[in-house]
Amino acid sequence: MAETCVILDIGGVLEMTPDTGWERRWEERLALPPGTVHERMRDVWRAGSIGSIGEREVHEQLAVRLGLDASRTEALVADLWAEYLGTPNAELIAYVRGLWGTCGIGILSNSFVGAREREAALYRFDELVEHAGHIVYSHELGIEKPDPRAFEAACAALGARPESCLFIDDVAVNVEAARAVGMRAHLFEDNARTIARVEAHLAAPARAGGAVPPG
Repeated sequence: MAETCVILDIGGVLEMTPDTGWERRWEERLALPPGTVHERMRDVWRAGSIGSIGEREVHEQLAVRLGLDASRTEALVADLWAEYLGTPNAELIAYVRGLWGTCGIGILSNSFVGAREREAALYRFDELVEHAGHIVYSHELGIEKPDPRAFEAACAALGARPESCLFIDDVAVNVEAARAVGMRAHLFEDNARTIARVEAHLAAPARAGGAVPPG
């Protein structure tokens, strides 16, 4: 059983993912009112986030619901993934890579079908963890944060007790949900504070019986 663990979110933590405006650009290109893409695709986005449909069906539904031919469908999907994947948080990724051997490392991400393969190819997140199963994606688990079962699954994947795990996310409701299941949790705002919080967690782990920094 892993005694001390750090579990990180991806989007907004390991990846920087600002809004690129791709949906509005496509609405303008297709002469659609603002918000049309999200409204027509809402259930598809949801299904893709919990893995109840595959990538091929996502492409098919985009084509049907937005009236796209094959080339435009591929172009829209490329824009979607460009925003989703963002850019790597190189400093934090390098820091996490340096934690190897000092603690268990896991990843818990609300994701979309196809994310594991793309993120492994671009950012080698699979090399940040000891085993592929230590990366828990919502589209593979079928459950999204802040559902308590998502956090429980991430701890179970590492063989760790919740109180020995520090969870890092950029969404406050997810941080509070992690705390509710007994995990330590930190709201990501910048690399310096996050690295300091990890260092504090590793210096005063729950197993030592000493004081553990809040949140």
